[in-house]
Amino acid sequence: MEIRRRPPNPKVRVAHLEYAVPHDEEEPRNILEKIVWAKDREVDAARERVPLQTLKRQIEDLPPTRDFLAALREPPVQPAVIAEVKKASPSKGVIREDFDPVAIARAYAAGGARCLSVLTDKTFFQGGFEVLVEVRQAVELPLLCKEFVLSPYQLFQARAAGADAVLLIAAILTDQDLRYLQKAAAALGLDVLVEVHDAAEMERVLNLGGFPLIGINNRDLTSFEIDLATTEQLMQRFGDRLRDQQALLVSESGLFERSDLDRVQVAGADAVLVGEALMRQEDVQSTLTKLIQG
Repeated sequence: MEIRRRPPNPKVRVAHLEYAVPHDEEEPRNILEKIVWAKDREVDAARERVPLQTLKRQIEDLPPTRDFLAALREPPVQPAVIAEVKKASPSKGVIREDFDPVAIARAYAAGGARCLSVLTDKTFFQGGFEVLVEVRQAVELPLLCKEFVLSPYQLFQARAAGADAVLLIAAILTDQDLRYLQKAAAALGLDVLVEVHDAAEMERVLNLGGFPLIGINNRDLTSFEIDLATTEQLMQRFGDRLRDQQALLVSESGLFERSDLDRVQVAGADAVLVGEALMRQEDVQSTLTKLIQG
């Protein structure tokens, strides 16, 4: 799946003047490309408001990050659960009207989550780095910054806001990007969850090697359709290679019942990321506990 990082801008030059030429490819091809184009502009604006040097000063005196990966390795009940703090999504709109990230995070911690995922995209998910800050102050669990990362600048944003790990989406990053951002994250003490959606992306990530935490998103980010068979099919094809690299596998999206967790665990998932199934419930804590214990 090819995702263009920014809209094309062909120009015709006449003498000393340049003219933009409209064409069929100037609109995003899918929702993921729309998000990426918006994110590119958003990051440029953020740099103007808060220069990188300011972020570097903010993280100088922060305590060490929590070990996100270790928290997932030996849960009391398998698979380990990463519970997601998410108000909205592009496909479902607002998921939780009474969105209180602190109360939700505390309920997740009490309900048995091993780690939390916090949406920081504002435009499409109604999240923000300020939400991550609030959650960090409320719980001691390791936190994943769920963001569409395109630039090392965003890694500094995540670290300054209290993240212990960051998401890297293979569909929107080149191999060079993945490797560079992985090294930059490690230098900041951040674990990386690299996310794939299909066999081609899994092949790329495994060929690069060195990613101990790999997520399979059961949601097609171009159509937003969900199918748990995505985890099953990719694990059937790549399971041996994942085990050879000692990579921990996270199944993401479409997990609503204990039977769903059992299904992806049988396929080879070590952990799951669950959001909507919890966020739509009035009693988040008991729903999570029931999901974990069955």
